[in-house]
Amino acid sequence: MSSPKFRDLSIASKSLIIIEFLLFAGALPLTLYGNNFASFVDITTIPDNYLVIYVLVFALMNQLTSLALGLYNSKLRVNFRGVLRRLLMCVAVAFFIVTILNPFYGQYALPIEILALASLVSFILVSLFRYLTFKIDFFGYNKQLILVLGAGERAAIIERRMRRDVDRQNFCVHGYIIMDGDAEDGIKQETRIMLEGSLVNYALKHHIDEIVVASDERRNNIPVDELFACKIRGIEITEILDFIERETGQIAVNLIYPSWVIYSNGFASVNYLRNTLDRIFNATMALVLFSVTWPIMLITAILIKLDEGMSAPVFYLQERVGLDGEPFNIYKFRSMRLDAEKLGAQMASENDPRITKIGNILRKYRIDELPQIYNVMRGDMGFVGPRPERPQFVQNLIKNIPYYNERHNVKPGLTGWAQLKYPYGATEDDSLEKLKYDLYYIKHRSFMLDLLILVRTVEIVLFGKGR
Repeated sequence: MSSPKFRDLSIASKSLIIIEFLLFAGALPLTLYGNNFASFVDITTIPDNYLVIYVLVFALMNQLTSLALGLYNSKLRVNFRGVLRRLLMCVAVAFFIVTILNPFYGQYALPIEILALASLVSFILVSLFRYLTFKIDFFGYNKQLILVLGAGERAAIIERRMRRDVDRQNFCVHGYIIMDGDAEDGIKQETRIMLEGSLVNYALKHHIDEIVVASDERRNNIPVDELFACKIRGIEITEILDFIERETGQIAVNLIYPSWVIYSNGFASVNYLRNTLDRIFNATMALVLFSVTWPIMLITAILIKLDEGMSAPVFYLQERVGLDGEPFNIYKFRSMRLDAEKLGAQMASENDPRITKIGNILRKYRIDELPQIYNVMRGDMGFVGPRPERPQFVQNLIKNIPYYNERHNVKPGLTGWAQLKYPYGATEDDSLEKLKYDLYYIKHRSFMLDLLILVRTVEIVLFGKGR
């Protein structure tokens, strides 16, 4: 099985990336080969070593922009037309980047017409391939056939949370074995199995790839010997918490028990070197982002003044809870009316009537978050991490939601895993769902995961999927 850290980059997704890399890489030589026959553009002969560099850079730029626009996100739920729109933007952005890099090749720089034609060829090739993937399931070979040991409340999470085909693209469920002590209101619609013989024989007979242990009553109720026999015969044995974590990118907080936290991989403490590198990375990124976005921030300040009067404040300061539970002031462009909290602190909600006309646009494209670049420079926040909450809400959430305080073990961020994986929500139940993703991030925190989150955030901003 693939690593739980990057379930989006499963065997199927990796295969897709490799094939499309070859298609992007082949577009440029194909264009040059066609030009040799048609001679519509005069170019000097390019040495083989330069051509290899050209091809690699061209393919890499296209793949990075594809990743940024969500084309390799296994949870992407758009039709083929939506994929084409994203692919067109991806090729356009990559073309812009390679034209900037082109002069650095000196006398062997390619004519811009060749780069444009190569981009068009790559768009056609990848579009045709994507069309085939929509019509034919090329990547179904990686699906695991799983057998769930349990048919109660724990097992029902698979039925409730992963009922759609898009949620089960990595596995198929053979059935749920009824165990002693399972809750009666567990599995309702899927196959319940009353196992009468050996678990090993049953699993081998039905070619089971993986057994997920999900019984409600664990004490003296798990067939350890049979599971061991299945394990040595090549059948994966997975605990329900690990299975949910792997397939959904979240940790099921309501199922956690202390021994799982103690013995589970992850939740590693961050050392001094990592802290120093994070600080340098965040400060550098903040300076770069500010140098690019300051015109947008200036225009935003002017629009807020024009919309609500010259005396209206542009910025909004609000106390939030940061690393180790320490409070700090967060800076945002004001997107709500001045009297938004005349009745006291309350969570913002989708289509909140307190939001101004300009505020709706700011929130949709996350422009209201740009002043938090200053928080990053100060060290209050990083670019990636759990979103900080207000102290008034945190106190109640810590009381009502188990392990909620653990999200304060890392520095809060401008964006995070929960923001990518969960839609906007303002209830306590929504906070619980987001915590599942925050704990997953804390457990698997790494530079590569941070980079993935940053790249995927670009998609949210470009397509206006923000709050």
